Amino acid sequence: MGLDLAAGPYRLSAQQIDFVNRVVAGMSDEEKIGQLFFVIGQEGDDSRLKDFIDRYHPGGIMYRPDKAGKLQHKVATCQGNSRIPLFIAANLEAGGNGLVAEGTWFGRPMQVAATADPHQAYELGDVSGYEARQVGGNMSFSPIVDLDLNFRNPIMNTRTFGSDESTIIAMSDAEIEGFKANGIIPVAKHFPGDGVDERDQHLLSSINSLSVEKWMESYGQIYRHLIERGLPAVMIAHIMQPAWERRLCPGIEDKDLRPASVSRLLIDGLLRGQLKFNGLAITDATPMIGYNDIMPRSQALPTTINAGIDMILFNKDIDEDYGYVREAVSNGTLPMERVDEAVTRIVATKVAQGVMGTDGKLKNPSSPDFDLKLEEHGRLAADLAAKSVTLVKDRDNILPITPKKYPRVRLVVLGDTDDGGFKEGGLVADKFKKKLEGEGFKVTIFDRKHLDFQEVFEGGVKEEEDRFDLAFYVANVETASNQTTTRLDWIHLMAADAPWFMRSIPTVFVSTCNPYHLYDIPMVSTYVNAYTGNDVTIDAIIRKMTGKEKFEGKSPVDPFCGHFETRL
Repeated sequence: MGLDLAAGPYRLSAQQIDFVNRVVAGMSDEEKIGQLFFVIGQEGDDSRLKDFIDRYHPGGIMYRPDKAGKLQHKVATCQGNSRIPLFIAANLEAGGNGLVAEGTWFGRPMQVAATADPHQAYELGDVSGYEARQVGGNMSFSPIVDLDLNFRNPIMNTRTFGSDESTIIAMSDAEIEGFKANGIIPVAKHFPGDGVDERDQHLLSSINSLSVEKWMESYGQIYRHLIERGLPAVMIAHIMQPAWERRLCPGIEDKDLRPASVSRLLIDGLLRGQLKFNGLAITDATPMIGYNDIMPRSQALPTTINAGIDMILFNKDIDEDYGYVREAVSNGTLPMERVDEAVTRIVATKVAQGVMGTDGKLKNPSSPDFDLKLEEHGRLAADLAAKSVTLVKDRDNILPITPKKYPRVRLVVLGDTDDGGFKEGGLVADKFKKKLEGEGFKVTIFDRKHLDFQEVFEGGVKEEEDRFDLAFYVANVETASNQTTTRLDWIHLMAADAPWFMRSIPTVFVSTCNPYHLYDIPMVSTYVNAYTGNDVTIDAIIRKMTGKEKFEGKSPVDPFCGHFETRL
């Protein structure tokens, strides 16, 4: 093996290297195969969790949000029954709520970037990392270092720090420092880079279509910087990068192009060869269609490890998946030497990042007596909100809105649903209504379910003017997995909830997520991007729109989507 554990990102001592090698040498083939898998957090009593660990020997477990006390107990039980301490990961993308159900929803990365202050990114990592650490977390599948280069992309959007690589670098560096302050291992994602295609890798193998030169100037610059600074781990996406595969393998046919998660060219060739990454590589979730639509799963799993990737995130049928890897080892398709290299990286990362000591034990285990510091973290989130809400345009000088100017408000909320896809937020309609009423407005929520058909087909401007003085639109259209768009979707009957009257009746539009809605409502006078729909941001929106506080946010992307009419 050519793996150098004295080099970055490990920088292990001779004693530590000897320990790692002895641990790997002392493992059975079954234990080594188990280490390759990063499984989803399991439910059940202590006995079931112990049996699961004893049977599968996973290298890591990723948890979705759950109650803090319950999580702490489950994690402690799993760690207590694992011979090799486990990675315990979560998507700490926007706060501790990525792991702890009652944790702090600090703010999405684009909201952080809208402050133009890397210290806010540090706070994101610090708040998220601290809360995760309290329940036993030690790894975050973030920072997200993708560039938001295509406003139609339905999955990245406000999950990114924007469209400028220097901003991504500054914010990612700061977030990583926040994680490190809490003993959380950062995993940068999604290599080779999301945000170019307008499709979602959850649904197909999407494509980063940049040229080699453009890729190196953007994504390549970001990864090279992070690698030189000692980035310990990278998440590998089900995303193709055809230009680099063609550069590394001239004459490769289109049918042989592969997403990075099964591409030796993009991992051993680009990530490890060109960018000199020596650390841990983990796939994105392998149940995604983007992973399963290229080749049979029985072939894909060993191909992933052979490509130079060390860990497989999630499983389908766990016995079946382990069996595929076991069979590949048995018949030589997956050489044991390559498995040993992967397992060595896994164990070395655990030692280098403080998960386990050279006594083989878990370092810094969590305690059931923990404090999430939610009140303190809530104040930090409120500070972020105050500095990030962005006024994109106010053509007709409608702002500030006051009950004296606009006593009767029609509130129209779009996309206010929870239809799966691991959305972070909740419903915002009632929150906006209460806040506006608290300011003295008389608020009527537009009822999408009980339409007045006569109004839809025959109502005029005067009729609407008799009902309200201001139309207040809120789009709570969250980015989430397994959806094809995050566009405005009006009622299909005559777009009955669209502001057809906006040239006659003052109309304001606020987005609590997607910053690109001007593309679908370009002629609206007043448009505000808030990036996150948590309570403190809603508070900040109302304060700013009623003139109690200045707008401070600066857009990290082009909210006008490159179109002239959106600026009018």
